[in-house]
Amino acid sequence: MTGSVLYYLTAMLASTSVLQSNAGMQGVAGQYLLGLGIGDITGPVVETNMMGYASLAQTDTGLHMRQRSRVFIVAEEANPSNTIVFINSDIAMGDTGVRRSIVSNLTALYPGLYTNENIAFVGTHQHSGVGGYLENLLPQITSLGYVAATANAIVQGTVLAVQKAHNSLAPGSLSLGNTTVLNANINRSPSAYLANPAEERAQYEFDQDKELTLLRFDDASGNARGFLSFFAVHGTSLYENNTLVSGDNKGMAAYLYESMIEPDAMPGNATFVAGFTQANVGDTSPNTLGAFCESPGESYDGMACDFDHSTCGGTVEDCHGRGPGFRISDFASNEIIAQYQVDGAQTVMEASNRSAVTGSVRSVHIYLDMANHTFTLPNGTSVQTCPPAMGFAFAGGTTDGPGAFDFIQGDNSSQPQNPFWEIVKDFVTPAPSAAQIACQNPKPILLNTGYADLPYQWSPSTVDIQMLRVGQLVMLVMPGELTTMSGRRIRQAVRSELISSGVLENDAYVVIAGPANTYAHYVATLEEYSSQRYEGASTIFGQYTLDAYIDKYTSLVPFIADTVTGTPASDAPPAEQTSKAISLQLPVVFDSAPFGSSFGQIQTDVGTTPYQEGQTVFATFVGANPRNNLRLEETFFSIDRLVSGAWQMFRSDSHPSTTYSWVQTSTILGTSQVNITWSIENGTPAGTYRIRYFGDSKPLIGSISSFIGQSGNFTIS
Repeated sequence: MTGSVLYYLTAMLASTSVLQSNAGMQGVAGQYLLGLGIGDITGPVVETNMMGYASLAQTDTGLHMRQRSRVFIVAEEANPSNTIVFINSDIAMGDTGVRRSIVSNLTALYPGLYTNENIAFVGTHQHSGVGGYLENLLPQITSLGYVAATANAIVQGTVLAVQKAHNSLAPGSLSLGNTTVLNANINRSPSAYLANPAEERAQYEFDQDKELTLLRFDDASGNARGFLSFFAVHGTSLYENNTLVSGDNKGMAAYLYESMIEPDAMPGNATFVAGFTQANVGDTSPNTLGAFCESPGESYDGMACDFDHSTCGGTVEDCHGRGPGFRISDFASNEIIAQYQVDGAQTVMEASNRSAVTGSVRSVHIYLDMANHTFTLPNGTSVQTCPPAMGFAFAGGTTDGPGAFDFIQGDNSSQPQNPFWEIVKDFVTPAPSAAQIACQNPKPILLNTGYADLPYQWSPSTVDIQMLRVGQLVMLVMPGELTTMSGRRIRQAVRSELISSGVLENDAYVVIAGPANTYAHYVATLEEYSSQRYEGASTIFGQYTLDAYIDKYTSLVPFIADTVTGTPASDAPPAEQTSKAISLQLPVVFDSAPFGSSFGQIQTDVGTTPYQEGQTVFATFVGANPRNNLRLEETFFSIDRLVSGAWQMFRSDSHPSTTYSWVQTSTILGTSQVNITWSIENGTPAGTYRIRYFGDSKPLIGSISSFIGQSGNFTIS
């Protein structure tokens, strides 16, 4: 790497130039078969650890908005077997075990059509969803093991979304465009970014990507059916102290766009499908005001965190990123960041200068064992990756979710770290060998996860390598979180290979989608790795991880050409881990109603005085544990409106103006309470409304049974 200055200097030209050089729609739109679908994948919304922040304390207590999978199928009209299935899920990341189940279901439903090669399972990387679904042990620690209910919900809802998309397949056309979206992301590790060569950084205006790329789906008449967009921003608008399941900024963006197109459709029931996909997200943050010390009583309270280490007074706990709605709430920040993405998508959807997409539909997929993978750099040097390991700065967390104890970011010292952790870490995972220490250098190893396989594998060693092609658009489906510069390098390398090999012409356009299929943590550049901030410490396969991916993805370019000969070499798939999984989550034992009351009975009723816009309606009911029935494709409650003498559902548990929370009032007696709120939006019609609560109770002996609770009527004037 160090000897290849030209490699750096030819890093990706601003992607906008590829598209904006096209004045107006170019050529005749290629005809494809297009299918779009949405499915509910919301797991247990209470008593389950949430996925993303790895915080044991972040156990869900209710629901803000449901999680969904949005599916986009593209096939050649002339040869429908040439097809791809792009799954964009409101989850933290793709997972090997969940993907395995999805592929198994789909290959059984559609033999020979949807396969391991053409199905991409991509997470939006949101941090407010239900956890416990990943099959490796490390991400299961805070969820107290594997949560089958979460994984099953993701599989069930995703398969349903694919079925809907398949059933909607119809001739149509695709077009591609992009735009610049400002104020929606910042770089949360700018000191690590500055470690990249100055000549390379000089090619870019920002230290994170600002381009939103969008693939528009039209029917045969030119009417929009939906889109798939790519933009890099972490799903951490909602903070670690949030315990209501939601979709963070990309889930919110999808809701906002779909409801703008079909305002009368209930969430999840729209025919227009808006896909907001994650890109090279690794070092991005939606907390755009920056990171500040929240240390009441200390001299540094309110000051910016330390630039290199993101500390306040020497520790990371008080360093927190602030979103644009910081003075209001993190939910306000979430909607602001979502709206920026909506506005960008709308700009491209309504633009007159999108490029028509024409050409073949192709896919390639292999497995790559990244432990001790040997390959050759462009300068001729032979290097290798390492078995997985997490560095000390991994435990330091980020400004979006700081760590604990005395772990900090940006420490690549070869000197001993905290003596206590130096001793304890080798009881948690096996002590690293001299070879592993040398391979991972300059990362000081905290968790040697590549050698930890009891009771089952802690981290993946084998990852999915996948590329999808639709005409001149190539999607790199990545098994981890690439930093800004890592994404730029691999996009440019693949694009150069596409053009130089004759697979595509100069209009070749490359995007990143991930973390997908397998979660192999982060991918920092070699220079960022040397800084050992969170992203470098979490680059589990060592300093040559990015180069290994560049080498492998570029080598697969011939397999997405118009004419493909042979099949690519692949390592063995990773060993299945789910059957070995441990779960410490206790089942629901029983529910009971307090003496003299019944399930669904109103406890705190709505007000009798007419409500106004901006006010909040609140009601509580005698509840039962919502883990008894996830109510996929349904709702835990409804806000109903009286129209011409008949009640109509007006809001559900997937509207951002509503919340559903559950409180266990007595574990011994099995009693609980459900709280439902609705913040009345501007423009809500005057009239009569009510709240209905849909629950399911489990007796000590017998079957689960459903019930309905209902508030009194209330008016909005």
